[in-house]
Amino acid sequence: MADTGHGMTPETVSKIFEPFYTTKGLNGNGLGLWISKGIVERHRGQLRVRSTQDAALHGTVFTLFLPGAD
Repeated sequence: MADTGHGMTPETVSKIFEPFYTTKGLNGNGLGLWISKGIVERHRGQLRVRSTQDAALHGTVFTLFLPGAD
């Protein structure tokens, strides 16, 4: 999933999957991405994020990898 918003700071990207970390103030509890990543990892997958605030190429990309069936 990708967007062309203003992007996230490197500090935010480094903390985005930590429990209780939120950028939404009182409107967020900081559990959504932490729980999502945990579920994906229990299924041997990966949830990744990359983001840039570059003036020409700004935005955020979340990538979900799930293993194929055996």
